[in-house]
Amino acid sequence: MFVSQSMTRKVVTIDKEAGIFEAQEKLAEHRIRHLPVVDADNRLIGIVTDRDIRSAIPYGLFKDPDNQPEREKLASLKIRDIMTTNPKTISAGYTIQDALLLIEEMRVGALPVVDEQGKLKGIISVRDLLRAFINVLGIGQPGTLLGILVEEKIGQMKKIVDAITEEDVSFGSVLVARYWEKDKRAVFPYLLTQNVAPIKRKLKNMGYTLIDPMKWYLDQLPRHE
Repeated sequence: MFVSQSMTRKVVTIDKEAGIFEAQEKLAEHRIRHLPVVDADNRLIGIVTDRDIRSAIPYGLFKDPDNQPEREKLASLKIRDIMTTNPKTISAGYTIQDALLLIEEMRVGALPVVDEQGKLKGIISVRDLLRAFINVLGIGQPGTLLGILVEEKIGQMKKIVDAITEEDVSFGSVLVARYWEKDKRAVFPYLLTQNVAPIKRKLKNMGYTLIDPMKWYLDQLPRHE
């Protein structure tokens, strides 16, 4: 799935000359955390977040929002004074996997989506990615997640898929992940059924080891120096 299919297209933006309170109101009104800053031609020139705004507002104003002297001090503060210039962006033609890796690498909550001319076309956030992966993985439908430990060799996945489909059970998705034992993989099929006891027995009889998906986590994987 591509970014273009998952991004938010109707982006709430702000001008660099806008005041900080205008940005604060937009964030609250639209229940968002990121405001791309664009010029008159809709070219991206920066981004401002709710964290930027909180950092700019004195603690005293949080305690007393009606503190007029403090509000007057902030009245002259513009978005250009607090925004992040040249923010990291992504193209609409990238995949949601690319977006997820980039968000993790850059430690940001959203990425503006721009075209070759730098014009804003959308924004993709962690929330958008979660929605996209729920759709891709089929986990929006009732079902059960299994965990199966397999040897890392050709043909293992076909055996598992065949064994499950022979029971007239449909797949929502299948994930394959590294395992901390050498030459092993963890396979996680999401099955669109609640009755998985017969399938578990069948897989065990085939020699597979079942693992608890709720006890499996990436932190157990060996780290590369």
